[in-house]
Amino acid sequence: PEIAYHAARIGLLENLLTGCTTVIDHQYVHPGAEGDLIDDAVCRAADELGIRLLLAHGWADRNYHEPLAEDAATAIQRAKAVFDQWDGHDGRIRIELGPLIPWGCSDEAMVSTIEAARSWGRGTHVHCAETAIEVEMSLEERGMRHVPWLQSVGSLASDVQLAHAVWLDDDELDAIAAADAVVVHCPVSNMYLASGVARILEMRERGITVALASDGSGSNNRQDLFEAMKVSVLLQKVHHLNAMALQPEDAIEMACAGGARAFGEPDTLGRIEVGREADLIVVNLDHPAVAPVHRVPSALVFNCAPQHVRDVFVKGNAVVRNGQHAGVDIAEAVASAKNAAKTLFQRAGIQSRLG
Repeated sequence: PEIAYHAARIGLLENLLTGCTTVIDHQYVHPGAEGDLIDDAVCRAADELGIRLLLAHGWADRNYHEPLAEDAATAIQRAKAVFDQWDGHDGRIRIELGPLIPWGCSDEAMVSTIEAARSWGRGTHVHCAETAIEVEMSLEERGMRHVPWLQSVGSLASDVQLAHAVWLDDDELDAIAAADAVVVHCPVSNMYLASGVARILEMRERGITVALASDGSGSNNRQDLFEAMKVSVLLQKVHHLNAMALQPEDAIEMACAGGARAFGEPDTLGRIEVGREADLIVVNLDHPAVAPVHRVPSALVFNCAPQHVRDVFVKGNAVVRNGQHAGVDIAEAVASAKNAAKTLFQRAGIQSRLG
């Protein structure tokens, strides 16, 4: 658990320092007695740093190495324990269930966990059609693509976040729009893994809410929404051979308003308006890499980078000032994370090159 705490702390700290106030963390399966403590460790790190966190307790009950498999009853029980302890904490932490991937989940377990999450007033986070081969697997095994399968188990609704959603046909896009489900778009990860290009223009034309995301460090290396905004626009431009395909304002909307919707708080987060939570960042537009600024949206998306973030506020609280976290020493957090990584490598018997 302490290794998980230090890993979460350095990752969440990176998010804050790069201007991200809100994180959805799809946790993996954590087997064994210590597994129950890992979700708690992640929440502790978020609490300490002052960031918003939606933790989706990951599970899979089939097609996984046996020690990693977790039946629905166990997943619900473990997630509920975390929910009871952390959900609603300081108005910043939310807990829900996160079936890992369609091929890892049985129909019965999906129905049970979705019903459980809804009984708590929370949603479900699931990977959907990330790669072409996963869709082919679903067609071979179930005779249907991912979205029809999600419909068949009652999970396609406005309280569901569909991560990636790359390999979708027109009927699936129509179904997502009709259900008002949210697509979580990870353009850098999709390029990193050569997964494909999500149909963002077609989604937006249908009124589908798209939230912009970085994905995890294992398939991106960075937690950088400035990079994600820029890449999301450029990827659609080159894919459609249309320089006007997606605009900077669209990327900002996906990163902010779309992210708020995915987090489950579309009416309180995501926009600077009277009555909404004061989640704000201050960006230095006078930096040589940015100035002179002719259009602020263009500057934010095409010029700005994490080093231009000066201050970050969450719920009106200044958690980052002048590039430094208000309560956590960055050097100490980095050193602790490196030591935790060394410990993990040693435990796994893997030679580490960490300095």
